[in-house]
Amino acid sequence: MGKKEKENLKQEQSKMESAEEQKRKNGKHFVIEHRHLVVLYLIIYDFIVINAAYFLALWLRFDLRFSAIPEHYLIAWLRFIPLYSVAALTFFWIMRLYKSIWRFASFNELTRVLVASGIASVFHLVAMTVLVKRMPISYYIVGAGIQFLLVLAARFSYRFILLERGARTKEQSKMMANRVMLIGAGSAGQMLLRDLQHMVKVNDHVCCIIDDDRNKWGRYIDGVPVVGGREDILLNVEKYRIEKIFLAIPSASVEERRDILSICNETNCELKSLPGLYQLVNGEVSVGVMKNVEVEDLLGREPIKVNMDEIFDFLSGKVILVTGGGGSIGSELCRQIAKHNPKQLIIFDVYENNAHAIQLELRDNYPNLNLVVLIGSVRDSSRINYVFETYKPDVVYHAAAHKHVPLMEDSPCEAIKNNAIGTYKTAYAAMMNGCRRFVLISTDKAVNPTNIMGASKRLCEMVIQSFDRKIKEGKAQDLPQLHIRRGDLEESMNTLPLKEEYPSTEFVAVRFGNVLGSNGSVIPRFKEQIAKGGPVTVTHPDIIRYFMTIPEAASLVLQAGTYAKGGEIFVLDMGAPVKIDTLARNLIKLSGLKPDVDIEITYTGLRPGEKLYEEKLMSEEGMRTTPNHLIHIGSPIPFDTDRFLYQIQVLMRASYEERLDDIRDLVAAIVPTYHPAGAHGSEQKGEAFEKQMESVRQSSAEEAVAAVR
Repeated sequence: MGKKEKENLKQEQSKMESAEEQKRKNGKHFVIEHRHLVVLYLIIYDFIVINAAYFLALWLRFDLRFSAIPEHYLIAWLRFIPLYSVAALTFFWIMRLYKSIWRFASFNELTRVLVASGIASVFHLVAMTVLVKRMPISYYIVGAGIQFLLVLAARFSYRFILLERGARTKEQSKMMANRVMLIGAGSAGQMLLRDLQHMVKVNDHVCCIIDDDRNKWGRYIDGVPVVGGREDILLNVEKYRIEKIFLAIPSASVEERRDILSICNETNCELKSLPGLYQLVNGEVSVGVMKNVEVEDLLGREPIKVNMDEIFDFLSGKVILVTGGGGSIGSELCRQIAKHNPKQLIIFDVYENNAHAIQLELRDNYPNLNLVVLIGSVRDSSRINYVFETYKPDVVYHAAAHKHVPLMEDSPCEAIKNNAIGTYKTAYAAMMNGCRRFVLISTDKAVNPTNIMGASKRLCEMVIQSFDRKIKEGKAQDLPQLHIRRGDLEESMNTLPLKEEYPSTEFVAVRFGNVLGSNGSVIPRFKEQIAKGGPVTVTHPDIIRYFMTIPEAASLVLQAGTYAKGGEIFVLDMGAPVKIDTLARNLIKLSGLKPDVDIEITYTGLRPGEKLYEEKLMSEEGMRTTPNHLIHIGSPIPFDTDRFLYQIQVLMRASYEERLDDIRDLVAAIVPTYHPAGAHGSEQKGEAFEKQMESVRQSSAEEAVAAVR
């Protein structure tokens, strides 16, 4: 076959295929499908039963004896069959009895069968009586009833068979399904139960329900027994061989949830919980909204509430600067500030990856936010002053700090440079540039510190207290200047003009404990160790810490900032302390494993500078309340401000000269409550400081600047 012939053949085939396709589009090519056969079978069935129904009525009328039926009634019935069949099938077609999907038949289909059969029965009565012959009354009534039942039976029997088959399959699948205990027999529990029972793809079977309401015990909800209260959880987990526990009590208090979950956590079951009342109010109670129970749910503290109106009034229309804005607390502060309509939000961080991440998040979520993201260090006087001079922030949240205790023990000079000196330089720039409020993020480790990180944060608190005191005394000019870089006197902060004759910056600190999920916190570390199969390392079996979530801490920091008058140390109520060992064991259990069986727990001993417990206030500070009962004010511990300001210069010089042998003694001389391991006596501390002070007095200005950046 030649090349041209092959091409012609292909063209002919293509034309034929196009013609066939066009026929299909035009409806000329009809294909019999399964649904067409179903309609045909139903029409044949209806033709038989609508006529048989009236014959049965006649047969019943004459005592079930065919021979007793008068011949004229049989003839009338036979003569009427053709007319009635056409009319009845027409009525059924109009009522769409041949277009429904009967496997999903419901009340709507039942209504249409009733109406169609009723119309057909009325037609039968009128037409038979008028056109053919008057029949017995029972013939019309009984015939109409039998007709309705037979027409309905064919359609709903299919659904019944499917349901029965599904029920058998469901019973079989129950044997393979996860056995679930549902806690809560209220509205949320009932909605969740029905959702579980009707979802085909969910391989969960509710075996029993727990509820503290005694009136519900021994009763059933959708066939599932309510077997008792919370004290019966462990018994019924064993009795019903439960694998999963679903908590569906959104209205329960945090303490109630904690108690129930603590009992559940003693089992090896997977735990899930309904998030809250929002889902119940909005009718969103379903398996899909259930969340895994996290360790935060076991801490047992009421969610912290803040006065959002106060925060909005305070932040709205202001320029806000957050130092360390890419960190755990700093980034959450930025998220919450962005919601309160600031004039401008400035994020300042030395770590560009974190800063970039929060920048992308805020720009996606708040496209109209006036956002500025800057890279720099709070230790750089020139840079930090440039930020204040350029952007004129009204409020500063100073979250930039080194926070890891073991790392700072190995690098104590860095803790002083970044935390104490960095705070001083930022505070000074804020004062010099007319900032209205400066809020320091502190820590409970600043109370009676045993590590250099905690002591450096106490120094930060002393810095802001010194600034506050000098401003209130009208002696802001007495605050010493800390230089910025070697041999660059012209760019020293000494040369900066004070933006206001009488500065009025309000300096305050906010102190709180550990934050769940923050960078370097124990929970992410424990989760990593569990994922690797253990062991989980705990420093000491009796070590305790205070915890709150990152959003809670940030919201309280924002509200504490609204209460500031200057000089306060706000202390956040962290609730009851938690044993780290208990925390680790709960995490292992929530992972479906057994502590010391599946995952080993090892005790490594306290790390350098670590305490068994943290305090929120020094005993000397006392306590005052605020409108928010979760925020308290500690009265400042008196100290010699002028002496402290000299000491901070000595400490700065020692830290930049990397005097590792002296740095802890110098800090201990400034912070009386700091008790590092192996600290010298008070006389030796004093002697060390006197030597350092003499060195400072004898140094020329250029040498002093050369000693620091």
